[in-house]
Amino acid sequence: MRSIRVRILAVIAVLVIAGAVAWQLLPSDEVKNDPIAVGTTDEVTSLDPAGAYDAGSWALYSNIYQSLLTFKSGAVVPEPDAAESCGFIGQKLQTYQCKLRDDLTFSSGRQITAEDVKFSIERMIKIKTDVGPWVLFPSLKNVVTEGRTITFNLTTRDATFPQKLATGAGSIVDREAYPANKLREGNTIEGSGPFLLRSYQPGKLAELVPNPRYKGALSKTGVPVTVHYYGTSDELQSAWAAKKVEVTHRELPPAVLAKLNPGDPDLRVTEADSAEIRNMVFNLRPGSPLANKKVRQAIAAIVDRGSLVSKVYKGTVAPLYSLIPQGYIGHSTPFFDAYPSVNRERAKQLLQDAGVQTPVKLEFGYRGGDDTYDHETQELRRQLEADGLFKLNVHAVDWKKFQKGYASGKYDVYTVGWLPDYPDPDTFSQPLVGSGNSLHNGYSSKKVDDLISDTLQYSDRGRTSADFKELQALVGEDVPLVPLWQQKDYVISTTDVSGSQYLSDGTGIWRLWELKRI
Repeated sequence: MRSIRVRILAVIAVLVIAGAVAWQLLPSDEVKNDPIAVGTTDEVTSLDPAGAYDAGSWALYSNIYQSLLTFKSGAVVPEPDAAESCGFIGQKLQTYQCKLRDDLTFSSGRQITAEDVKFSIERMIKIKTDVGPWVLFPSLKNVVTEGRTITFNLTTRDATFPQKLATGAGSIVDREAYPANKLREGNTIEGSGPFLLRSYQPGKLAELVPNPRYKGALSKTGVPVTVHYYGTSDELQSAWAAKKVEVTHRELPPAVLAKLNPGDPDLRVTEADSAEIRNMVFNLRPGSPLANKKVRQAIAAIVDRGSLVSKVYKGTVAPLYSLIPQGYIGHSTPFFDAYPSVNRERAKQLLQDAGVQTPVKLEFGYRGGDDTYDHETQELRRQLEADGLFKLNVHAVDWKKFQKGYASGKYDVYTVGWLPDYPDPDTFSQPLVGSGNSLHNGYSSKKVDDLISDTLQYSDRGRTSADFKELQALVGEDVPLVPLWQQKDYVISTTDVSGSQYLSDGTGIWRLWELKRI
């Protein structure tokens, strides 16, 4: 945390009338209990955990739903939450077993059973939405329950399975309130997290109040919080300037972030290293111009990250040259090694070798409606279209339609951000470049899949470093995507709100219950 100043205001008014003395202390208890207003540009695409695999939805899930396991702030190993205990059975890392707590209830008041856990996981995999989290469990064979015991049988070893259960993909829903074969509709939920969802207006706000029935890893569930959702970073900045929100996270405009003064006595500013990354993803399906590897390599040869970082993001992000960001086991720089500088002559030669006619015409998609992404796309377009090598037809699409668009193969190129689901380099491998990955770009490599499988064999994650480096080298050769940048994370709050630093700690959990007034 860069700047903290605690201000205590006590206003005492003394009124003397007919020898009587009265006084008032401000702020009143009523004011103190007003919900803390949090602003963000992250969008919630679905209240149903089976239907979303994005940062905004999962941030909300971590507050209203409960998983068997959770992460304490800064931890890399999960601990029981809805579970009483969990662990692998035997040495093969293919059988994972949890015992459910016996004092859990949904917001409806119905007791949570092991069957609800089984239903939640199997339902998510069965529904298999295009933008759902089922891709995290390729090795899950079946789920068996007996009393309060839940056993997960895996087809292969997976040392990261507990971490995956601790994510939004492990959210437990009420089997009597959620349909087995389709997503639940409407703006209400049945959960058991630290907060109850009092009301929800899509794209506008979520009113959260502490859940008095919550039992789990947390000792306390915080104070009422209202999350305000904004369509653009400029709208969030306007709300902050107008004092409509007291905490902002993800994301004020880069120009505003770049000018933040850590010494400002009127702000609490948390600037933290982040594993959020952004990639330019290529559609490798037959018929796409980028099914040809040399065309993808040509793009990799002309992407200028330095210009992107300085012009668009004002230094609030760092150039990224690898699939796995800095700070994670196995991080390397294969895209810098292969493409150390912008080389247009090399790109021209690669396109000539590919036998394609220039300019290569590409359908380029991105999440529209935000000035930052607009400027990013303009800069990328400038770089790609220089010298007549490529010609882009750009599509700025709202988030939900954009997700469905790239999942269906509508775009040849698209830019997508990625936040880690759990603090392990595996979160950047299987979901991004494994067969059937969440980017839906058609990339599949047996060598990459084998390396991913190899990394899952070791509970000692330090032993995976060499495999992850080899995996990244293959990605640098195949170029199913081009890494663009790795972001710093900023949380800004007023000085009378504490705990805002816990909204950003690298575990993918949005700890709104840590917020409180002082």
